[in-house]
Amino acid sequence: MSKPKAKLQTTGWREVVSLPELGILGIPAKIDTGARTSSLHAVNIELFDRDGEEVARFDLDFGADKAYRHCEAIRVAHRTITSSNGSAEERLIVKTMLSMGGTDFRAEFSLTDRSDMVFPMLVGRTALKNRFLVNPGRSYLISDRNDAKEEFL
Repeated sequence: MSKPKAKLQTTGWREVVSLPELGILGIPAKIDTGARTSSLHAVNIELFDRDGEEVARFDLDFGADKAYRHCEAIRVAHRTITSSNGSAEERLIVKTMLSMGGTDFRAEFSLTDRSDMVFPMLVGRTALKNRFLVNPGRSYLISDRNDAKEEFL
């Protein structure tokens, strides 16, 4: 007899999430099952070596009158990511804690300039797998749109 599956939370196609290890709360995010890897808007991305470990330094800059912060995270990988417009780009991948709907877990993010996108963050299917179901016809099922502040701890 198979073990019953745990009930998964259902998200909408957009939610408000946080990255507690980077000290940022209230990030509006697009929930996108069409994207394998999650992505985060970052600028001034550079790599450096700290005690034999490759570390990424980058800035989160969410625009005028919004949050701006210098961040550091351990580099996980470089990957070729194909964007929605079909262009392939080599991106730096970092891993950090993601908080969604009361669930905290480690997720990988590609760092890229998303300044021309509506959402500074995209949560892809790898982060969602075995944690959430997505209702593409609804928004803010596990968060409150008014919590979108993009502010730092």
